[in-house]
Amino acid sequence: MFVDKAKILIKAGDGGHGAVAFHREKYIASGGPDGGDGGKGGDVVFVADSNISTLADFKYKRKYKAPNGADGSGSRKSGKKGEDLIIRVPPGTVIREAQSGVVMCDMSSDEPFVAAKGGKGGWGNCHFATPTRQTPRFAKAGAPGEEWEVTLELKLLADVGLLGFPNVGKSSFISVVSEAKPVIADYHFTTITPVLGVVSLGEGTSFVIADIPGLIEGASEGVGLGHEFLRHVERCRMLIHIVDVAGSEGRDPKEDFEKINLELERFNPELAKRPQIVAGNKIDLATEEQREDFRKYIEDRGLQYFEMCAPILEGTREVINAAAAMLATLPAVKRFESEEIPLEVVLKKKNTGFSVTKEDGVYIVDAPWLASIIARTDMDDYESLQYLQRVLVSSGIIDALREKGVEEGDTVSIYDFEFEFVN
Repeated sequence: MFVDKAKILIKAGDGGHGAVAFHREKYIASGGPDGGDGGKGGDVVFVADSNISTLADFKYKRKYKAPNGADGSGSRKSGKKGEDLIIRVPPGTVIREAQSGVVMCDMSSDEPFVAAKGGKGGWGNCHFATPTRQTPRFAKAGAPGEEWEVTLELKLLADVGLLGFPNVGKSSFISVVSEAKPVIADYHFTTITPVLGVVSLGEGTSFVIADIPGLIEGASEGVGLGHEFLRHVERCRMLIHIVDVAGSEGRDPKEDFEKINLELERFNPELAKRPQIVAGNKIDLATEEQREDFRKYIEDRGLQYFEMCAPILEGTREVINAAAAMLATLPAVKRFESEEIPLEVVLKKKNTGFSVTKEDGVYIVDAPWLASIIARTDMDDYESLQYLQRVLVSSGIIDALREKGVEEGDTVSIYDFEFEFVN
C-alpha cells in the first residue's frame, strides 16, 4: 500500500520530579538538603530511512510518546533520562505542525530532527538552600514534554518528473531507461503509485526519475487518480512531458499538452515554470504529417522536442542525454525550509490552566502549557522576553501572583526559569 500522507500525535517525555531529601549520616547532626534532580524526558526524533518508501505504518498507529525521565532521589542522585523515541520516515517526508501548517522539517538529509523536546527534570531541594533557608522542604516538578499534532507528507526526491495523460507510455519509458518496475492496473489510470528509477549514464553520472500516475483534465481539483500525486512533482528539477503523438486514445496531442500544463499551473504556478523537455511517443502509430505538425507546435514554444518509441528503445537515449545536460545547469533538488512555529499558535492550542503555590518564600507556577513557550523563549532577546511577559499577564498568572502576596524582589519559579518579581 502506497500511503504518502498521515497525521499523528507526538508527545515527548515529561521531566522527572526533583526529590525532597536530607542527608542522614551517623555522627553528622545536620547534613542539610540533598534531594537529587529529576531526569530529562525523552525527545521525539525523526530519522530519514532509505529502506522505507511509504507512510503506511502511520495509518495504523497515530500516537507516539517518548518515556518520561525518572524522579530524583536522596544523596543528590539524579533521575535517569528518558530514552529518545526514534520515528523512521521515508526520505523526502515534510513534517508540518498540523494547526498552523508551518514546516517543522524537510527530511531530505541524513540529519535527525528533534520534533518534540523532552521536559527538563525538576530541581531537588538541595538547589534551594540559602543562608536564610537552610532546610527547604520543597522541590520542583519536572517540566512537561512538548506535544504536537503533526502532518507527514511524502514528496519524492527526484531530479526528473515524468508527466502525461494515462497510457501515453511513461511506464514503458521509465522501465527501459532504468531498473524501475512500475505497478500497472488493468484500467485507464494505468500506473497506480509513483515510481522512482535511477538512470545511469556511466562514469558515475546518474539521476533519479519519477513516474507520476497519469493526470487528466481537472486533476488539480481532485479529478482522477493523478491528482493524489501532484505533490511528488514539486521537488523535481525538471520535467519530461510525454505525449502520445499519434493520438491513439482518441485525444489531440496538442490539447493533451496544454491541459497537463494547465493542471500544473493550477496546482502550483511554480511547476508550470519548471524546465520541460517534450517527448512525442508512439511514433510508430503516427503519420508523418502528425509527427511534423506536433514537432513544429512544440518547437514554436521554444521547447526541446524528441521523438521516440519507448518499448523498442527508439529515441529514448536522446531524451535521457538531453535531460542529463539540462540537469547539469539546474540547482539541486528543492528543499522546504524549516519555519518557527508562531508562539501565538503554541499559546492558542494549549489549555491555559495554572496554579501558584508558595514554598519557603518562593512562588512556584505550575502551568504545563507554558513549558513549551519558555523552552522557545530566548532569554537574551528583549522582544522574546517582552512576549513572555505579555503571555504571563494575559493568562492571569501575574494577577494570581499578586493575589498570593508576591512583592518586588521575591523569587518566581516556572520550571527551569526563575526571575525576581518586578512591579
